[in-house]
Formats: sequence, C-alpha cells, structure tokens
Amino acid sequence: MPSRLAFWRREAEDAASDEAHPKPGLLSDFILGSQDGLVNVLGVILGVAIASQNIRVILAGGLAATFAESISMGAVAYTSTLARRDHYQSEIDRELLEMKELPDVEREEVRKVFAEWGYEGKDLEGLTDKIVANPKAWLEFMMAHELKLAPVDRTQARKSAVLVGVAAIVGSLIPLLPFLGFGGAATPSEISMGIVVALILSAVTLFLIGWYKGKATIGRPFRSGTQMLVIGIVSALAGFGVAYLVGGPITP
Repeated sequence: MPSRLAFWRREAEDAASDEAHPKPGLLSDFILGSQDGLVNVLGVILGVAIASQNIRVILAGGLAATFAESISMGAVAYTSTLARRDHYQSEIDRELLEMKELPDVEREEVRKVFAEWGYEGKDLEGLTDKIVANPKAWLEFMMAHELKLAPVDRTQARKSAVLVGVAAIVGSLIPLLPFLGFGGAATPSEISMGIVVALILSAVTLFLIGWYKGKATIGRPFRSGTQMLVIGIVSALAGFGVAYLVGGPITP
C-alpha cells in the first residue's frame, strides 16, 4: 500500500502546483514585507534620531535595520511556508490512512459536509457516493472541506522568501529617504525636519499599501488604507516615544 499512498500524495501535490490563483498569496507576502520593513525601520530611525542627533548614526542604524529586517523576514516567510507545506503533506498521509482503515467514518464526514450545505435525501446520498467512489476527489474534498487546508506549491516557499525580502527592503527605504540628502552632517533642526518628512512619507506609503489591499480584496480601499496607516504609525511611534523618554527631545 505504500506505493498507492505515494501516488495519491503526488496527485495532491500536483494539484497545488496547478493552482490558478496565486495573487492573494503574493499580495499578502508583499504587504507583510513592505509594512513590516517600513514600520520597523521608521521606529529605529525615529528612536536613533532622538537619542543621537547624529546623521551618520541615523543612516547606519537605518541601513543596518533595513538589511537585517529583509533577511529575517525572507527567512521567516521561507520557513513558515515550508512548515505549512509539511503540515499539509502530513495531513494527506493521515487522511489516506483513515480512508483505508475507517472508510465508514470518512464517508460520514463527507455526508455531513453536504448536509451542512443544505443537501438532503437522494441528492445527499448521491453526491456522497460520487465523492467516495473517486479516491482522488475524496482526498481533496476532505483536505479542503473537513480540514480546511489549502495546498502549498513546491516553489511557493522560495517565491515568498524573495518577495517578502525585497518588499521589506523597499518599505524600509521609504523612511530613510529624507535623511539621505544630508551628506555627512546635519543640524538638529534639519534632523527634526527629516523626522517630519519621514513620518509623512511613511504615512502616505502605508495608506497606499492599505488602499491597494482593500481595492484588490474586500473592496473598501479607504477604510483599509486608514487602518494600515494608523496601525503602522502607532507602532513606529512606540519606538519614538521610548527614545524620547530616554534620550530627550532634539534641541535646535
């Protein structure tokens, strides 16, 4: 029986490879990387600017946080996607074993799903019989509707890691932009202005990310953009507040 188990496992993995709707996953990866990179680096920049008032230290801290964040986020995306794929495969093996050893129980679970959808009588029994008669359909039905698990593409882990990492770098650079034009020195008032501009750029970027997410998914772009803006800026200002309390305000 191992060969049959391996066959159906490959069939389920092939179904994942043929997935025709990758956009939601790519969108979530982009949002995860860009928002996290922007918010974390903005918090670092604000904190360092308050505590040091030194443009070199601000840039060094911001760039260090940018690349550390992007590598970390990419690695997390990779390992978490692999974990989801491993979990999906382990559940395939478990379902195949239960279909073999407990067919009546598994058949009843299929019947229960159809009953919850409103089918009854001959329609209910006919649909149940058709699913159970096809092992591949039976397995995929149980994975999707009993366990509510989605297949994970073989290459999805690498794609997620790259997209999250790149998005984290792009997002992280947004709050750094106002400080890149100061060269090797900047007055406290210029640093204060850089903080204000960084906050404005970050707020606009967060709103646009949320707006795009809302337009592409739930259809409420303004609400989604506002939520993203508020959550991101509040999170970043937490670092600013700590640094302000510890280091004191910038004095022009």
